[in-house]
Amino acid sequence: MTTKETFRKIADERMEEFYDYLRLQSVSTQHRQIPETVAYVKKMIEKTGGTVQVLDDLGGHPVVYGYFEAASNGNAAKTLLFYNHYDVQPEDPIGEWETEPFEPTVRDGILYARGVADNKANFMVRLNALSALLETEGGLPCNVKFLIEGEEENGSPNLQKYLEKYADLFAADACIWEFGGKDKDERFVIEAGVKGIAYFDVSVESAKVDIHSSMAAVVDNAAWRLVQALATMRTVDNEIVVKGFYDNITPPTSLEKEIVSQLPFNEAATKDIYGLTGDLITKDKEVTPSEALVFEPTLTISGLMSGYTDPGIKTVLPKAAAAKIDCRLVPGQEPEHIYEVLRKHLDDHGFQDVKLELIKGMHAFRSDMTDSFVATVTDSAQKAYGSDTEIVLSPNSAGSGPMYHFYHYLKLPILSSGVGWGNSRAHAPNESIRLADYYQGIEHIAILLNDFAK
Repeated sequence: MTTKETFRKIADERMEEFYDYLRLQSVSTQHRQIPETVAYVKKMIEKTGGTVQVLDDLGGHPVVYGYFEAASNGNAAKTLLFYNHYDVQPEDPIGEWETEPFEPTVRDGILYARGVADNKANFMVRLNALSALLETEGGLPCNVKFLIEGEEENGSPNLQKYLEKYADLFAADACIWEFGGKDKDERFVIEAGVKGIAYFDVSVESAKVDIHSSMAAVVDNAAWRLVQALATMRTVDNEIVVKGFYDNITPPTSLEKEIVSQLPFNEAATKDIYGLTGDLITKDKEVTPSEALVFEPTLTISGLMSGYTDPGIKTVLPKAAAAKIDCRLVPGQEPEHIYEVLRKHLDDHGFQDVKLELIKGMHAFRSDMTDSFVATVTDSAQKAYGSDTEIVLSPNSAGSGPMYHFYHYLKLPILSSGVGWGNSRAHAPNESIRLADYYQGIEHIAILLNDFAK
């Protein structure tokens, strides 16, 4: 029987290997150290006892396939797939880091590094769990596969092609997703899906050159034009008023509604951790924050660019303005349909000159909450984390990812399990995990594998 001490011992023995993985600057958007990272991921899987194929025939950064066979006394009829990614976000803004982003640093039991929470620790946790089972139990209770991609932080633009061509290679009975962990109140959160996304570039040009602002008496400018166009899409009460935006949404099931009605939400902690200065936009709505996070689509201005923004004064009418918009989608919504209704909305409101380009689309996905794998994951988490930790199950994350493609080609239930925490700061400076969570996460994966194989 594998003990907590064994999990920790094996993790500590491989800690420097983990640190070397974190030192690799695998920033996908800048194509940094991708070949080196692929080679290192391959080496780690082989060191653990698995076989590897590096798939690189369909464009983009390589996809790494790892395979571990069930022991002779295991259940060779069952296969669990792990999804991870080896790429990370850029480290900017570098001046806000308190440690070197690509030099793993431990302070007060917290490990800081770019990519440690998203997603390198979760991959290492899974390898450590396999190492522990192989060392102490003589083999694995079921077959295990890995899909580790290198473009998740760039929207996984090529992953669908690999899943389509290599569906037989990645075939499995269930999948554990790349993220997860404890929330701000130390509850362990398991999510069974993700929202989709439609991401847009929006732009308008009103002149060939910037114009002296004294001409504002007679000349319009691109900045006003753009903000006025955007303002027609959502009211001051935060209601999306684009006709057709809510078309085709798949209503949540009664079970999904029941689960979400019991999801905890700590408004005070949320305001504190993000430094919010106002009320939540759900304050005067008929939905709770938990219901909004799971069931409600969004329309967000992610960035605005126009005119003079440096210190001091420069009085101009900007010739051009641009914005980034992202819409988080729920099951039933199609990114292409969202483009069509936004385009029609702009045209119908007199903004035919405002350009709109869909640059990324992903479908939403929710696993069947009645699938037995849901209970397997939640029950194994309770065993690993103990009765003092509340296990929270959500039908889907408020964020997005390529989960829909996994289901489309592999037809399997997908749930999350990870070692993040409420202050992990994924995508932000000072990204971190807690080592105590790291050790617990290894135990959870080991228990999960044994329970899944039964």
